[in-house]
Amino acid sequence: MHKILADTHPDAHCELDFRSPLELAVATILSAQCTDKRVNETTPALFQRYRSAADYAGADRIELEEMIRSTGFYRNKTSSLIKLGQMLVEKYDGEVPGRLEDLVTLPGIGRKTANVVLGNAFDVPGITVDTHFGRLVRRFGWTAEEDPVKVEFIVGDLIPKKDWTMLSHRVIFHGRRVCHARKPACGACTLASLCPSYGTGPTDYADAVKLLKGPRVDELAAMVKP
Repeated sequence: MHKILADTHPDAHCELDFRSPLELAVATILSAQCTDKRVNETTPALFQRYRSAADYAGADRIELEEMIRSTGFYRNKTSSLIKLGQMLVEKYDGEVPGRLEDLVTLPGIGRKTANVVLGNAFDVPGITVDTHFGRLVRRFGWTAEEDPVKVEFIVGDLIPKKDWTMLSHRVIFHGRRVCHARKPACGACTLASLCPSYGTGPTDYADAVKLLKGPRVDELAAMVKP
């Protein structure tokens, strides 16, 4: 199934825009309960204004809140960003650490965010168990676990470590483009013959194709055209 996902989504990648570990950590914190598209619309001005951990540590709360307001939960996120900047300055010389055990001690960063940062900013393999990933691996029958940490370890035992980061991107891409939560495009899915949840959504090809999303809809549809 992972090999098919790799063939299905050759364009899979982190959909948050960033140029440094700090920018990715900030973008990932902002992405909680918010779309990547909205975050990417917000971060250019933010990254222009706040270029270092020290900038976040000394940020004016009202100004920062206003800049990230559109991402939702902006008061909590502002607190996380300021505290993140402060801890990075105090403990890590203003640099984002490249180890999971250090990252998870930082304000606003749990295992999911830590694995995003590790995999995409440091090239350290990590499995990102977000809502899409957890939902799909349960549909795929890879695990019945609901707890993200347990899901991370169970799936990690199934897939070679070197593939963990790309696996995360491919599963998340599939969740956003094909295997939707309420109405998956089962009849237009490259995993149809292997998926134990086939039939959760429309199995008719024409009906399923209408549910496909993203910039490669025509390509995705052509892959399974009867």
